[in-house]
Amino acid sequence: MKIFVTGAAGFIGFQTCRKLAGTPHEVIALDNLNDYYDIQLKWDRLSELGFEKEKVVSQKPVLSNKFPNLYFIRGSLESKEDILSLFSHQHFEVVIHLAAQAGVRYSLQNPDTYISSNIGGFFNILEACRHFPVKHLLFASSSSVYGLNEKIPFSPADNTDHPISLYAATKKSNELMAYTYHELFKIPVSGLRFFTVYGPWGRPDMAYFSFTKNILEKKEIKVFNHGNQMRDFTYIDDITSGILGLMDAAVADPEKFGFNIYNLGNHQPVKLIDFIELLESLLGLSSIKKYLPGQPGDVTVTYADISTSVRDFAYHPDTHIKEGLQKFVDWYRGYYRV
Repeated sequence: MKIFVTGAAGFIGFQTCRKLAGTPHEVIALDNLNDYYDIQLKWDRLSELGFEKEKVVSQKPVLSNKFPNLYFIRGSLESKEDILSLFSHQHFEVVIHLAAQAGVRYSLQNPDTYISSNIGGFFNILEACRHFPVKHLLFASSSSVYGLNEKIPFSPADNTDHPISLYAATKKSNELMAYTYHELFKIPVSGLRFFTVYGPWGRPDMAYFSFTKNILEKKEIKVFNHGNQMRDFTYIDDITSGILGLMDAAVADPEKFGFNIYNLGNHQPVKLIDFIELLESLLGLSSIKKYLPGQPGDVTVTYADISTSVRDFAYHPDTHIKEGLQKFVDWYRGYYRV
């Protein structure tokens, strides 16, 4: 199949492309390489996929020097004309839309970016799939859409009408937009609500990443809500296996997969203070903690009900938090030469 992956220089997009690299599929990957966090990390991810910085050209597919089935384009989803032109020439069969402006707290400071990227960019993807039909569109949603829901674990069937951050609101909007386009134009589409994804090559703005950095540098770490919140930490390999497992199932049985929303989580929430203690033990260092109240936009608990994902595409996360965190620590020490 010919697969289009957006957000290819981002954490989940990069790891998804890496899993697709060397397969029989032809993969066209896109990213705008914005500077939300360290752009060198994004270039290094692309280097792992076989793309040299000096050879990357805007709006032009460049072939990987490592994988003969993998191409990269530097481009923006916010240019509707460019996206429609790309779809008209490439005839994609599957779209895996992972590009977005991420971050709950950053959405309080730079809301415009979330509207243009998460709403406008996704609209352009939907329009492209409308005019150039695909076998299936998969897109990234977020556990943030559950907002202040008190019922746990969170089920895709739960009400999600009360997001408490603009980031969450844009992801909820994506789900509504996707449903509308499915109903009007029969686009087969699945949304995936990711739960606190972590692992090698991760995002520096995530707490586990900054905790590791500050502990190693013997700097203070900020522990919000006094460490009492819980997160359903999900290892990156379990996420990418879920994405590709759903893709294969949806293409094989299109009648079953018209419009669906799924959770991809570990189904094993961990208390933040316990997570910090585990990280300390893996690093062999103690942290300097500054306990603070909860922040606006942060939810207290995330906990994924994955029963429909298990039923529909045999999703089975099997990476224990200690194993996954050890792999991240090993990567971090190697990448930053600590």
